[in-house]
Amino acid sequence: MKGIAFYKEGEHVRDYLLIKTVTRGTASNGKPFLTIVLQDKSGDIESKLWGCTPEDESNYVSGAVVLAEGDIMSYRGRNQFKIRTIRLADEHDSVKKSELVMAAPLSIEALDEKITQYLFEIKNPVIQRLTRALLKKHHREFYEYPAAASIHHNFLSGLAYHVCCMLDMAKAVAKLYPEVNCDLLYAGIILHDMGKLKELSGVTSTSYTLPGNLLGHISIMIDEIGKVAGEMGMAEKEEVLLLQHMVLSHHENPEWGSPKPPLFKEAEILHILDDMDAKMNIMTRAIRKTRPGEFSERVFALNNRSLYRPSFDRDDGDESSAFPSSIEDKQ
Repeated sequence: MKGIAFYKEGEHVRDYLLIKTVTRGTASNGKPFLTIVLQDKSGDIESKLWGCTPEDESNYVSGAVVLAEGDIMSYRGRNQFKIRTIRLADEHDSVKKSELVMAAPLSIEALDEKITQYLFEIKNPVIQRLTRALLKKHHREFYEYPAAASIHHNFLSGLAYHVCCMLDMAKAVAKLYPEVNCDLLYAGIILHDMGKLKELSGVTSTSYTLPGNLLGHISIMIDEIGKVAGEMGMAEKEEVLLLQHMVLSHHENPEWGSPKPPLFKEAEILHILDDMDAKMNIMTRAIRKTRPGEFSERVFALNNRSLYRPSFDRDDGDESSAFPSSIEDKQ
């Protein structure tokens, strides 16, 4: 399957797709329509279902699998899917929802093995025990959840994959700066976004929970670290406070959700690697849908920039190039 993210303007599509989100609207003629975001493993695309009926509204909901046929068109610099026909998939269709969910390029088992290896490299007993306990407490969700609802790594196992990429980058950075405390850096990376397991609703049709909206993942995780450290009799240890600060400061600025900036090296490196990995994921996904020699659609998460894809860049629709499995694999 080519993948919905790789179709270009003017191409015809007939394929099974998963409904990611649905929004009801009213056209200028007073008739209702649905804005449907359709996805498969390659990415997603927006579509409109004009003149929708009450039956359409009840059928085409988030999480439903559909067989859709239509054409790719461009609207305000963004690709859209112009639906010609659409129907719900049924038991006679040989398609599974799991086949249409965007996922990390590494399996859950591979991600677990890689992060476990980094845990073994943490020598400080307080940091190691606390990090291991928090990871064990949230093990299943940690390896299944996305890293965000829509901005970056918003796919199955996206959180764990984001962490793995950062850990590999951290190892490379530590070789350049041997004074860096790898115990703190590795643990901070593993824990920094763990609060998203309570901030976000889950893997499919991801939205923000009530705690997510009212508290946010940073505040949630600060409390979680303190709670588990207290249960382990380590609440007064300096290492616990340092890990809390790393989580608290990893967005760097108050307008991004961090009330304190990074105040030691490992916290600063955590922020830089988090920002870099998120931006590279956003950029790669935008560029891979862009023809060589052209600019991408505007990317809201990157200050509404349009990104240029060099004319000599290959355009072979190779999805695997969008997600390198690690820094080490690229060397």
